[in-house]
Amino acid sequence: MKKLFLLAILIPFFASAQDGLKNKTTLFQSNLHDSIPYRIPAIVELRNGSMYALTDYRHCKNDIGFGRVDIHGRRQKGKKWGKEFALIEGSGVEGAVDCGYGDAAIVADRESNEILVTLVCGNTVYFHQTTNRQNPNRITAMRSLDGGKTWERQQITEQIYTLFDDAPGGCVQSCFVSSGQIFQSSIIKVGTHYRIYAALAARPNGNRVIYSDDFGRNWKVLGDLGQLPVPNGDEAKCEELPDGSVVITSRAYGGRYFNIYKYSDVESGAGSWGEAAPSGKRVNGCVTVENACNGGILIIPAVRCADEKPVYVALQSVPFGPKRANVGIYAKELPEDIASITPEILAADWNIKYQVSHDWSAYSTMLQNKNKDIVFYYEENQTGSTFVYDMIYCEISLEEITSGLYRAIKR
Repeated sequence: MKKLFLLAILIPFFASAQDGLKNKTTLFQSNLHDSIPYRIPAIVELRNGSMYALTDYRHCKNDIGFGRVDIHGRRQKGKKWGKEFALIEGSGVEGAVDCGYGDAAIVADRESNEILVTLVCGNTVYFHQTTNRQNPNRITAMRSLDGGKTWERQQITEQIYTLFDDAPGGCVQSCFVSSGQIFQSSIIKVGTHYRIYAALAARPNGNRVIYSDDFGRNWKVLGDLGQLPVPNGDEAKCEELPDGSVVITSRAYGGRYFNIYKYSDVESGAGSWGEAAPSGKRVNGCVTVENACNGGILIIPAVRCADEKPVYVALQSVPFGPKRANVGIYAKELPEDIASITPEILAADWNIKYQVSHDWSAYSTMLQNKNKDIVFYYEENQTGSTFVYDMIYCEISLEEITSGLYRAIKR
């Protein structure tokens, strides 16, 4: 039995969603002929088990920085979704700090009703050379203390940029918190809250990771200023291994990059990054055909159904392709010896592949809800447009994703 099971997880297999998507709902629907499309999924589960979903509402028909963008949301009430609302609206005034607000990244505190959202704001474009340390991509933080009923906001642009002003390779010229998710540890609590991690897309020289022990009121750099998690990395997400080590996964053409930060002292945050490892066709990794795209990562406790052995399963969402289409989830069982996991091991052998969408589809994010299902929130359309998407919500069991190989247990 053991030999047969090992053979099953070593041979790649592919599954496709038929009736396995539960509670599938179009939360935000773009009209191809409407002047205002939606983009960019971000979602959290609140302490009461309800969902809070956000998206860009792009008056300018383009990325944040090109003009007016608002953030719209919907809140789940019981099993039903409430009406669409505007969380924050851009002014559309050229050059203004409040011209637009987009690319939401969100986290809900596991012990209170506090929610934190970071947003790119203003009228500067991340990759333009005119966007620099003197004229930066700006960052706004929004905070709710009552589960999203009321909000306060503040500019944190300088707070973030000054963290890198003394870096050996020079200061950060432009950066933003990658959209979708700010990750909160379930293991490490040093300050008032469990530690949170935000992955930055930054230029020059790629990704940085920052962390906070007071739920985003103050931030620190994870690791040495001279050590880059993913040199030349793009939009990224963070997760943690069961021993508290931090995982970063960054988008790349044809796949992903993975790296791991291992603590030498958790309280001070001291530790070091490994060497970023590519995950693509060569290593049987998270292959994305003819695309690079933001996606989500989860590492969850599970039971291997063949022998009821407790294990950990990693999930990574991407568009399988070709191009930005056919969004799905790769999965793999992690080695039993968690301390032995290197970036190379994490990047390789994603043998399980589950296709969620059969249409044009792009960004996605995911979480495990209180019912142990995987909440999957993603962009989809039937036209091939890269600017006009519907925002789709669904729930999927780990058994469905892995064709019965694994059963999720509570995280």
